[in-house]
Amino acid sequence: MNFKLITSVAKSLLKARWKQTLVAAVGVTFSITMFIALLSFMAGLNELLDGIMLNRTPHVRLYNEVAATKIQPIQRQYSGENTYNFIRSIKPKDKILALRNSQAIMIALKKDDRVSGVAPKIKAQVFYNVGDVDLGGLIEGIDVEEESKLFLFKDYVTSGNYLDLKNVSNCIILGKGVAEKMLADIGDIIQVTTSKGERVSLKVVGYYQSGIAELDKVQSYASITTTQKLLGESNSYVTDIQVRLKDMALAPQLSKEYSQLFEVEAIDIQAANAQFETGSFVRTLISYAVGVVLLIVAGFGIYNILNMMIYEKMDTIAILKATGFSGSDVNLIFIIIALSIGLFGGALGLLLGFSLSAIIDQIPFITASLPTVKTYPVSYNPKFYVIAGLFSIFTTYLAGYFPARKASRVDPVIIIRGK
Repeated sequence: MNFKLITSVAKSLLKARWKQTLVAAVGVTFSITMFIALLSFMAGLNELLDGIMLNRTPHVRLYNEVAATKIQPIQRQYSGENTYNFIRSIKPKDKILALRNSQAIMIALKKDDRVSGVAPKIKAQVFYNVGDVDLGGLIEGIDVEEESKLFLFKDYVTSGNYLDLKNVSNCIILGKGVAEKMLADIGDIIQVTTSKGERVSLKVVGYYQSGIAELDKVQSYASITTTQKLLGESNSYVTDIQVRLKDMALAPQLSKEYSQLFEVEAIDIQAANAQFETGSFVRTLISYAVGVVLLIVAGFGIYNILNMMIYEKMDTIAILKATGFSGSDVNLIFIIIALSIGLFGGALGLLLGFSLSAIIDQIPFITASLPTVKTYPVSYNPKFYVIAGLFSIFTTYLAGYFPARKASRVDPVIIIRGK
């Protein structure tokens, strides 16, 4: 087998039908371009939507839950094979929401090599006082620096300085929706009423916008210290401990481990946000499906072009075989033609796909609900380019294989006799 000669023949056949070759290459280029652009945009959109919730959700959350005791006293007293206890209208036991020994728990968590960060939180139900109207809401007391480091808190403070929560006493960062309802400007003094009936004045030092409108209408933020004063609790009062892990995949396992170890309720990020992960998976699956369909359509185009080339070049194929080219040589010629189209079209498609993604990334995307987003989201994950390149080669190889096999079986005697 003279590979140089075979390559030369394949090159000559490509040039002989260069228009059809160009059409096939353009089909592959268009498919790869759209495959890259579609996946990059959809992945960027997934990252944006997941970031709204997942990036600010702890991998493991430790808390106390108001719930009925699972084992009632009568079940302890009377139990057995022939005993049946009928219990109705169970009321939750009087359980304090604060975590016992919260400081000790956080110290233990920080020593765990699997943990990248820990942030305490206090959730306080309040009423925002607007004249004679009270609006129900929630103030979350946070450790400002830890919350910003672990959950990107500062990125969602659209006005004011997030560090004012730490540096200014008795202040609050209002949710954007709350601020609009109260007509509260930065520097104003607002009043809130706690669940115990205490009315407290707080200074507005900023606005917070999460991108979830319903959440921004009720939720605001204060420092841990301010929230403890608001509730009349000691400086050890904490209702939640948020844990950020080095490996998020460990969250379900560690959630159960911490729940047993510290005797608290625990929920992991997968359980808390399963619907978001499902949505991301479905969107990604659709993107891959559309991209694969585009590549398959391009493959059929190459198949048709090579089929037509074989019918038109029967004489050439017969002469090649008559002069000593074997069936495998002819097969290789057409495989080289198909792969040349795939490589050229695929390489150009990767370049144009990256360029189109970069253009999309620069298109302004202004929305009031997502103040941190300025342009359309795009992901430049190298995995997309590797998949597109390999699939273009695989598709074009299959598109060339069947016509090539047909060409390799041509009987030169029959063709020449027919002429």
